[in-house]
Amino acid sequence: MWRHKRAWWRGVLDELDPVERNRWETEAGTLILVPMIGKSHFLGGLAGVNKIGGGDFTQQDLNLLSLFAGQVSIAIENAIAFEELSKTKHTAEAYQTELRQLNSELTAINRELEHLSLYDQLTQLPNRSLLHDRLQQALFLAQREESRLAVLIVDLDHFKEVNDTLGHDVGDQLLVQVAERFSGQLRETDTVGRLGGDEFAVLIPNADAELACHLAGNLLAVLEPDFDIDGTRFSVAASVGIAVFPQHGMDASTLMKHADIAMYTAKRTRFGYAVYDAAEAVAQPERLSLVGDLRQALVNREFDLYFQAKVDLRSGMLHGVEALARWPHAKRGMVSPDHFIPMLEQTGLIRPFTLWVIERGLLQCARWEESGIHLTVAINVSIHSLLDPQFPAQVVSLLQRLPTSQSCLVMEITESVFLSEHAKVSSVLNELRGLGIAFSIDDFGTGHSSLSRLKKLPVSELKSDRSFVMDMETDRDDAIIVKSTIDLAHNLGIAVIAEGVENASTLNMLREMGCDHAQGYYINRPLSADDFAGYLQNTEWTIPRGK
Repeated sequence: MWRHKRAWWRGVLDELDPVERNRWETEAGTLILVPMIGKSHFLGGLAGVNKIGGGDFTQQDLNLLSLFAGQVSIAIENAIAFEELSKTKHTAEAYQTELRQLNSELTAINRELEHLSLYDQLTQLPNRSLLHDRLQQALFLAQREESRLAVLIVDLDHFKEVNDTLGHDVGDQLLVQVAERFSGQLRETDTVGRLGGDEFAVLIPNADAELACHLAGNLLAVLEPDFDIDGTRFSVAASVGIAVFPQHGMDASTLMKHADIAMYTAKRTRFGYAVYDAAEAVAQPERLSLVGDLRQALVNREFDLYFQAKVDLRSGMLHGVEALARWPHAKRGMVSPDHFIPMLEQTGLIRPFTLWVIERGLLQCARWEESGIHLTVAINVSIHSLLDPQFPAQVVSLLQRLPTSQSCLVMEITESVFLSEHAKVSSVLNELRGLGIAFSIDDFGTGHSSLSRLKKLPVSELKSDRSFVMDMETDRDDAIIVKSTIDLAHNLGIAVIAEGVENASTLNMLREMGCDHAQGYYINRPLSADDFAGYLQNTEWTIPRGK
């Protein structure tokens, strides 16, 4: 009957309003009080006041009130339990709703994670992992049905130049457009994916080498129309390697490896696409070994410069020379530039190599000037060097250090510099032109240039590609192309040099067309510096004396 050391009813009376509490404290006569105790806590109490009919409450009255108090306690307990149950049910429903929401979010996250793990986020094509899985499945099906399967690896040519020239954002947009063009050329059963960087792979079920080559040609053809990104138009080519199951491999890794080897064959031969050849696989370790030798040769300066004369067709005077690098390998003999120049570009060694060639060319110019002979020397400079921020300063340093005139240096650049009209390329060319360096466009007519781009660059000379010059006697179309190139260049105030001149009749045709200069085996084969000195003493062409 005690609660916290005081009568439980004292707490009840304290909770009444003043009027009610006063009636209980002053007017109540006889009364009986019964507490109500729940299962785990005190519920309150029941009171009987002023027994009807008068008199005192009896034990029976107390028993009846106690029984009633027990029933009321049960009712209160049930009401409390019901309320708690309702709250619990509401809470459970809220938890269930939240759980369903969390499960829905988890499902969406899992789907997104699965997409992220299987698809390239830039192009939305299958990534390397998903491609490998699909190749495994396609191989299983091909083995079961005894059919063939082709794997193509496609690598974009000069993609790094796009990134360096136009920026990575444009490069990314280009990859997206390339992915869209490739996807539009394939059958529903084919799969195209992105391996990474500028490399794609295509899986072609039920395809032999002939069909694979046909589809490779389609992929190359779909790249021919110019790409237009943010108002800048440029063209992009690619190299495709092909491997076919079961001839070129029985498992996914082998097929991918062999397609990759074939792709590098296509890139080296510049044919566009190539089917895997086992002989190329044998040569691959040899090429890796050659790269190591190449690095060492650059450190030890084991290369030589050979010189091929260029003549003025009007005056009959030697106009200058082109410096051509040669590599006399200790064990392999003379290594062709067609082999080691691409390796220099792929390894990034082309930049220090180019500086070495410029230095050696300028030193040779200085020796000729000391003997009273003035010849310009043309050096091939790649886009990699032109986009190197340090390149102009390095050239300035060489010109200041070496005892020769800036005007003797000509830089031959390929048409790949016309991938865009980017300010960086134009700025570098203009900066170097300001030093007195002249520029010549090499292999004109086979690449990416256009009149609008050409006239904006400080170019003083075009070199008509040898493929047109060599056959112009027998091929009327080639002769028309050469003549058109000459007229075009002259209208722009640019001189023309024809390379690939191998006989007197070709030389005479060029002279009649108004060509300015000529170069080729008919004039002289590339010669070492010592042999070229002998050529200068015996040539029928006039030697330019003085400065």
